[in-house]
Amino acid sequence: MVSSDFASPWQCPLCGAPLEGAAPLRCAAGHSFDRAKEGYWHLLPVQKMRTHSPGDSKEMVAARRAFLEGDYYGSFGRALGVLCLKEGQSAFPGQPVKLLDAGCGEGWYDRCIAAAFAKAEQPLALAGFDIAKPAVRLAARALPGAEYAVASSFHQPVRTGWADLVVNIFSPFAREEFLRVLRPGGKLIYAVPGPEHLYEMKAVLYDTPYKNPVQQVEYPGFRAVGEQLVEDRITVPASQLAALFAMTPYYWRTPRDGAQRLSALESLTTQISFRFLVFEREG
Repeated sequence: MVSSDFASPWQCPLCGAPLEGAAPLRCAAGHSFDRAKEGYWHLLPVQKMRTHSPGDSKEMVAARRAFLEGDYYGSFGRALGVLCLKEGQSAFPGQPVKLLDAGCGEGWYDRCIAAAFAKAEQPLALAGFDIAKPAVRLAARALPGAEYAVASSFHQPVRTGWADLVVNIFSPFAREEFLRVLRPGGKLIYAVPGPEHLYEMKAVLYDTPYKNPVQQVEYPGFRAVGEQLVEDRITVPASQLAALFAMTPYYWRTPRDGAQRLSALESLTTQISFRFLVFEREG
């Protein structure tokens, strides 16, 4: 179950001091942040925003939510929930695992994680952030026991050492910030595409499809402690193909004729593949 009775994970994005309170959040320097009616905080200062509305648009967020709620990636969500149960250990026995989702999107994976903890009757303190406000708004509505904020991965408004476990699903890898917000001995689960993820879709988009490289990357300050490959095959109807396409990096670099071939399909059966890489914070 997700507990709403835990200390705020947030720190002031302007001065770095701890934020306290319920509504609004305040730091000792007097900076104040109101809570949106949907239940999230906006902790992305204007000077850190490159555009007026950073991140995915409202339409892209809605399309992704519809696709994910169709359970096409259900095997990934369930595997992630089980993996978080295994790797998430509180620094204090009997206390909730403090889990941070860095780049949470609209919170679908968080709901999978919360369901796994609830089934196991294990307490969970979950916080998440994303740079896209439309996504965070949906996440906060769907999982009101969690803490959500609009924020950047590279300027995380999260207290130093707060997290027992950080989850990063296809989002920017902010190594220095992950090291800061994780407690010593805490774990990081980093999801990357497996070698044949969406291979049949790439065969439609490109004349010469390619497999994703399997890389073993070292990140200073982290020790690799595990890896899990999760694979499945899905059939996506035409009504959801555009949403799936928009969720991928191919959306931005596919020639027009490739995109037209995809849009002409009545359905697509394709391999899906995630690599869940597990790291432990050293020190």
